[in-house]
Amino acid sequence: MFPIEIKDLYYRYSGKEENILDGVSLEVKEGEVVGIVGLSGCGKSTLCYCVNGLIPQIYKGELKGEVLIFGSPVREMRIADIATRVGTVFQDPDTQLFSPTVEDEVAFGPENLCLEREEIGRRITAALEQVGMSAHRFASTDQLSGGQKQLIAIASVLSLQPDVLIFDEIMSQIDRTGRRRIKEVIKGLKKSGKTILMVEHNLSNLDIDNNIADRVMVMRKGKLADFTGELE
Repeated sequence: MFPIEIKDLYYRYSGKEENILDGVSLEVKEGEVVGIVGLSGCGKSTLCYCVNGLIPQIYKGELKGEVLIFGSPVREMRIADIATRVGTVFQDPDTQLFSPTVEDEVAFGPENLCLEREEIGRRITAALEQVGMSAHRFASTDQLSGGQKQLIAIASVLSLQPDVLIFDEIMSQIDRTGRRRIKEVIKGLKKSGKTILMVEHNLSNLDIDNNIADRVMVMRKGKLADFTGELE
């Protein structure tokens, strides 16, 4: 059983004439980090939406094929249940943070799971330690740098303790220092056994030589193939 298994997936957005995904298949092993690269508009983010359930539950269109998370069909799972199995972080941290303090932000997910207060506290502590932001627990989210905000976005997802993580161009709006910190966090998550799908337009963010991505795929015109060095 694979953490992520995609079988012959086709998807067309409502009102569009062409498929944005055109027969995509992929198996991601437990603890593996798979990078997906490709030009803008090629379907990378759409594939993420299919894995985390935003398609078809939020974004409507014509979907064929199947996405399985640990053997369970995503289309049959509730969004709330998917969130505890698959955590997603997007490229713009300002669209993901909405609580006044770091602690409130990281607590939001566990609180919605109706966990005991002590367990919520433990999860906040563990998630902030994982991203190296423990010292900012009581800080205002508005006072954080872009890179720090993205680390808190990652911590907020980690507080739900998902086994699978999707990072959709999370370093695209971050400076060099922020990217270096995020890469170190990803290495730590990989070492802890998390299965990670990384969508990137910048191949250097996958840091293949420094042991982040185990393999890289390229998306071209809705199809997924092994990356051989060319995006087009």
